[in-house]
Amino acid sequence: MMSRTETWNQRYNSPEYIHGVKPVKFLEHNIRLLPKPKALDLAMGEGRNAVYLASQGFDVTGVDISETAIEKCQRLARDFRVSVHTVLADLELYRIDIGKYNAIINTYYLQRNLIPEIKKGLKIGGVVLFETYTTDHLKYNPGLNPEFLLQPGELLQLFKDFKVLVYREGTIFDPEKGNHRAVASLIARRLI
Repeated sequence: MMSRTETWNQRYNSPEYIHGVKPVKFLEHNIRLLPKPKALDLAMGEGRNAVYLASQGFDVTGVDISETAIEKCQRLARDFRVSVHTVLADLELYRIDIGKYNAIINTYYLQRNLIPEIKKGLKIGGVVLFETYTTDHLKYNPGLNPEFLLQPGELLQLFKDFKVLVYREGTIFDPEKGNHRAVASLIARRLI
């Protein structure tokens, strides 16, 4: 049985970027809501969001469990002539520095016990951008583990102590990929 690190290294072990090089649309469409300068991208994968943040003037740290993903992120950053600080770490063990970040993004990765870490990692006035699949996504990908999918309304509940700036939940169609995704998306500010 492969370790999680080996599994992700194998998944990212291809010359092309498996999710492409463009950022998640929710991030791109709402970049103006994220305060600068310091941003943290959790489970950054090959770095498409981290590199985009850096191209928008953020001082970015990206964390991932896969050495292969980190190498590809650094290559992408060089291609875009930006800098991304990368950290090789298992998010099950990683601790986010308290009060360090103006913005933290978490896309398509759900680790519920990381939510308190995200909250503590933001400065007062800092903003979290979070988007991932909901249980409704099982209609489109029945092989997913429901443990890693949000229940209806769960994301709002997880950040009920934050000021919600943007929230949506439902199915969206991606014309570029020609597929449907059932997701919850949130941008929220830490007030205290």
